[in-house]
Amino acid sequence: MNEMRAREVLTAAGLSDGAELLALGENAVFAVDDLVVKVGRDAVQNPELRDRAEREVAVAQWLAASGVPAVRAAEPGARLVEGHPVTLWHRLPDAVRPAEPQDLAHLLTLVHALPAPDGFTLPRRELLGGVERWLRLAGDAIDPADAGYLRERRDGFATAAAALVPHLPPGPIHGDALPRNVHVGPGGPVLVDLETFSADLREHDLVVLALSRDRYGLAAEAYDAFTAAYGWDVRAWDGCAVLRGARETASCAWVSQHAPTNPKALAEFRRRVASLRDGDAAVRWYPF
Repeated sequence: MNEMRAREVLTAAGLSDGAELLALGENAVFAVDDLVVKVGRDAVQNPELRDRAEREVAVAQWLAASGVPAVRAAEPGARLVEGHPVTLWHRLPDAVRPAEPQDLAHLLTLVHALPAPDGFTLPRRELLGGVERWLRLAGDAIDPADAGYLRERRDGFATAAAALVPHLPPGPIHGDALPRNVHVGPGGPVLVDLETFSADLREHDLVVLALSRDRYGLAAEAYDAFTAAYGWDVRAWDGCAVLRGARETASCAWVSQHAPTNPKALAEFRRRVASLRDGDAAVRWYPF
């Protein structure tokens, strides 16, 4: 999906007037007056995407009822517009400062204290579930050997993850716990991007920042502030390397879907795969 297609969906939904593109990734995200509109990818070919959009709205309603600061849905469900799920959200006030890792940690402690929701079921965190779809979207733009390598890694880490013994009690998790998914407004930090909410190992949420420290340039001091605020460092857990390897595999495959139209994405995909093949855990990964 590109911006042009997303704007066509917006127009069909009657939401195109003055729409400002905020982000284009797994979804296209637009600001429209006092709303934020998320346009998902084609749910005809990938029916699970509509289910995910519906669940994200349900999660927002559940968090509101549970007193967890998070973005609030503006409609009670997802629209299906020309085969694409479309969700509407109340626009947050402008940020007063960038989110810090410790902001994320405080919000995670609230989420990790929650029991399972009533009225709907959170799925397992299928971290590797999108790998095949992303590689399929990459098509001939990537080396088939690299695609095969990632599929082999996916299968190996999926098996290893299923055998993990957690340190923390399993339950609701955010699923993509990064500071970029926290917005700090006048009322304090709130969680955003709720579509990966799951019920699984709480360690999934903590490995994300550990990987950010090693791969994405998060300062050691910032990581230490995160672990101090949360109260535990996931790197002390024997299963950390398994969840880290699964997330690295998924991150590589996610980049691959952009390779057909973005030369920088293709170059970054090749760098990431090479670092995995070489077993070099210190190679820095970059956005594109």
